[in-house]
Amino acid sequence: MSDYKTPLQPPSGLGASATGFGGRASPFSLKQSIMGASPSPVFHWLHDVAAVTFHKARRTLFQAGILFCALVLLLWVSIFLYGSFYYSYMPTVSFSTPVNFYYTADCDSSESALCSFPTANISFMKNEKEQVMANGQPYRISVELEMPESPVNEHLGMFMVKMTCYTKGGKVVSSVGRSTMLHYRSSLLKTMSTLLFSPLLVSGVAEQKQLIEVELVSDYKTNSYQPTVGAVIEVQSRRVQIYSSQLRVHAYFTGVRYVLYNFPLTSAVIGVATNFAFLSIIVLLSYLQFLWGGIWPPEQVKVRVMMGDNSRMQQRKHEVKKRMERESSMKELNSPKVVGPMYEEAGSNQNDTEEEKTLSLSEDALGFEVPETAVEESHDLQGTEEESETMLRQRPGAWMSQ
Repeated sequence: MSDYKTPLQPPSGLGASATGFGGRASPFSLKQSIMGASPSPVFHWLHDVAAVTFHKARRTLFQAGILFCALVLLLWVSIFLYGSFYYSYMPTVSFSTPVNFYYTADCDSSESALCSFPTANISFMKNEKEQVMANGQPYRISVELEMPESPVNEHLGMFMVKMTCYTKGGKVVSSVGRSTMLHYRSSLLKTMSTLLFSPLLVSGVAEQKQLIEVELVSDYKTNSYQPTVGAVIEVQSRRVQIYSSQLRVHAYFTGVRYVLYNFPLTSAVIGVATNFAFLSIIVLLSYLQFLWGGIWPPEQVKVRVMMGDNSRMQQRKHEVKKRMERESSMKELNSPKVVGPMYEEAGSNQNDTEEEKTLSLSEDALGFEVPETAVEESHDLQGTEEESETMLRQRPGAWMSQ
């Protein structure tokens, strides 16, 4: 016996490529066998679930994006509509313009008095095109006079301020006058205020003057047929001294305009929300009309109408058929019977013409056209009746058999 031994053979289940040294399977060969195997049902199920979930998520995101864009567009349109309404409905709240007085100076200059009353012409037209005051809206018109506390004004006492409103053609619409004067201050009060505010007075920051406000009209309304385009302000005093003057026109709102002016934020929220809800309803109804053909589809109505029309047509056909049968039976009783093929043809032609006449009469009476099916059915019925009658007439009797 020799010491040579045969090497160990690999198991029959594993090939040569799947075994290594000592009969063990190599990792590379195991990996190839696993990857080469068919995927399991669990893997297919997970793949399907992932695909469906991704499709639904993508569709949901797309719908959410469209909905968000639509809501943003509706919100923007609502804000734009409210802003347009506010701009068109709300008139000018406050209007202020300087009053530049003028007077004549062709008199004796030795006197301290003026040659005429200080007068100013004020225009109520913005940019010479748009009216400041809306028609029917009450306004408060006042004049502010900045007057120095000079001895002349202190000894002036009361004086009149007059306003005359006119139209585009120069017609005077209204005229009003109010009296005013400087506020009284004693000499002691003047001395104390002068000592207290002396640094400011010396530096020029403060001045010894008073601001007099004269309310001319509390609720002035302009007429739409004769709108006010300007006014003439006149101070009826030749010794008055005025630094500067301002004419102020302030709207006195009532009703909806009062709410819009005094509660702007609340009014804006309510207005925008109302517009948004209204536009959303319109868009929703339009979407339903496009998607379903309306909230109540018109097919149901069409089916009901067609059913009603069919029943009426059947009733009318039945009535025409009964009338035709009655008339044909009456004519058969009244007309003589003659056996023969020629008479049958003539009778059939005559019956056809009579049937056509009766059909035309029935059409005129009922107001609709009789369908061809009804005419054919009547012809078939009458044809079968005539055949049976002829067969009975031609059947041989007892006398013929003999």
